[in-house]
Amino acid sequence: MKPAATLAALVERFFTQRLMGQRQVSPHTLRSYRDTFRLLLRFAHQRLKKPPSHLALEDMDEPLIAAFLEDLEQRRRNGARSRNLRLTAIRCFFRYAAYEDPTHAAQIQRILAMPGKRYVRRLVTFLTHQEIEALLAAPDLGTWGGRRDRAWLLVALQTGLRVSEMTTLERQDVSLDTGAHVHCIGKECHAYCTSFRRRGETTGTHAGWQACDLAFSAADVLPVVRRGIGVGPCTDAHGAGRVAPMSEPWAA
Repeated sequence: MKPAATLAALVERFFTQRLMGQRQVSPHTLRSYRDTFRLLLRFAHQRLKKPPSHLALEDMDEPLIAAFLEDLEQRRRNGARSRNLRLTAIRCFFRYAAYEDPTHAAQIQRILAMPGKRYVRRLVTFLTHQEIEALLAAPDLGTWGGRRDRAWLLVALQTGLRVSEMTTLERQDVSLDTGAHVHCIGKECHAYCTSFRRRGETTGTHAGWQACDLAFSAADVLPVVRRGIGVGPCTDAHGAGRVAPMSEPWAA
């Protein structure tokens, strides 16, 4: 009979085999899950007086998980959204553990049945046409940096890409031929193409990049992000980094 896996072995296989090997999750998801288990193991160590290497799967029961979630809200002042994010990572692990160690099926079922916390979803608003015009008019086109900034802003507004997706684009991802578009690898390795609506202006802008020997890269984009123009490197975590693609009346 196959011996039951230890908690440490399950956690290691969950990250290396399940998340990285099978599901190929994004680095952002890996870091989020890593932080969840770092906090959970630290909390279990303080509560049970056991180091992480000595913890067993049966130690991670429903009362401990509930106390951990409450600690996040009370001591760390996490909101309902962050609490639910931690719970999602824990559920994902225990769904994996249910197949690896079915002897704890009842314990795992109780953890999977733990509900997320309700919260008021904030409405994500988009830029108006006047705000878009003002944003694009802000960079100084007489300088290399201004042309770069405007090109980056224009592609972001045209395509609605996340900040993390914009910073990973490369020159070969942009096609300026008939049916001009941007090819992007998004979250969870989803690939998609987004077309440019106003091809003439966009093409001219990209020609300016090539004249300045500009390629899409984090090094070129970070100065724009740091300038505080309404987006940030972490805003894509909850979809807030998106802006509405330009509508047909404006792009005509």
